[in-house]
Amino acid sequence: MNSGHPRTRVLFVLPTLTPGGAERVVVTLLRHLDRARFEPSLAVVNMRGAVYGDELPEDVELIDLDCRRVRHAIPRLIWEIRRRRPDVVFTTLGYLNLALIAVRPLLPAAVRFIGREATILSEDVWDFRYPHLWLWAYRQFYPRFDALVCQSSVMRDDIIARAGFPAGKAALIHNPVEVERIRRLAEAGVDTGMVGRRRAPGAPLELIAAGRLSHEKGYDLLIEALAEARDVALRLTVIGDGEQRAALESLAVTLGVADRVRFAGFQRNPYPFLAHADALVLSSRYEGFPNVVLEALALETAVIAVPAPGGISDIARITGGVRLATERSATALAAELRRFAADRRPRERVSLAAFATQAIVQQYQDLFAGPGLATGTAA
Repeated sequence: MNSGHPRTRVLFVLPTLTPGGAERVVVTLLRHLDRARFEPSLAVVNMRGAVYGDELPEDVELIDLDCRRVRHAIPRLIWEIRRRRPDVVFTTLGYLNLALIAVRPLLPAAVRFIGREATILSEDVWDFRYPHLWLWAYRQFYPRFDALVCQSSVMRDDIIARAGFPAGKAALIHNPVEVERIRRLAEAGVDTGMVGRRRAPGAPLELIAAGRLSHEKGYDLLIEALAEARDVALRLTVIGDGEQRAALESLAVTLGVADRVRFAGFQRNPYPFLAHADALVLSSRYEGFPNVVLEALALETAVIAVPAPGGISDIARITGGVRLATERSATALAAELRRFAADRRPRERVSLAAFATQAIVQQYQDLFAGPGLATGTAA
């Protein structure tokens, strides 16, 4: 019961509902927020390919902004926020964060704005055409947020140092992992094409990598590592799609490991693949917070990773369930793959209590209803 107090109205804003870590976190929050205290709604810029659309709770109002690009949606967002006057606007992903917080002076003063950063600014910004302009924009506009959620300690320290974000407004909240849901979905009768724990003597160990096929994910390093470790019986399945798929397939051919690498494309339910694998390999050059690592650990699948900037260091420290290469290189990753093949431990369950859904949702609820929030009021 809420003792008669009005519920806090939270408007979530996303660019899309396509597969991604940010989208998964928001959908999880929408499912688990305490309805006695909060009234959530969701605005989506572009509903094309909305894979997560059918996972939204029925009581969450969906606002389709019906735009192809974020910049085209800003006038509609301004109108919706001025009309609805939510208590909190929660937005995630850097370019959307920037676009909306830049126009905050046009929005009701009583609305509290909370952002969620999704990547390591000092790494990600150099992939943009005008990185120094982007850095200027972050420094200029990000301090307008009332609070900013950072998924890892590295991300938090980075945004404070590089964007001059006030440390007192930077909240460290890890991503949640829905362990029971993941284990249930992993039992689906999906043909993964992987032998996994049913492997016959001498059959290759099954490795898996999952995520968007883009530069920052470092799949080129992984394929190079596989080529360097060709003396070990390994087979890699890559699930996901992206702009680098053709180049990665070509690299596998060039390095002579095309018969050991399978590109399985996007999988709506990736969990049977994770469950059947001997190890998940994370080769990212940088990573905001790799949800797939928590998902693999929830299925007692080993994790091998390079020590990239981002949340992998927090996960490794908290769970103790990640095998880290000595450096971020194909050679170091190949060495770790050899070590894994030589002394592979039995599947083990590690504690994921620090990432439990209810614990993480509670942290968000405390933030949404934090000091200075005029709960249930409108200016």
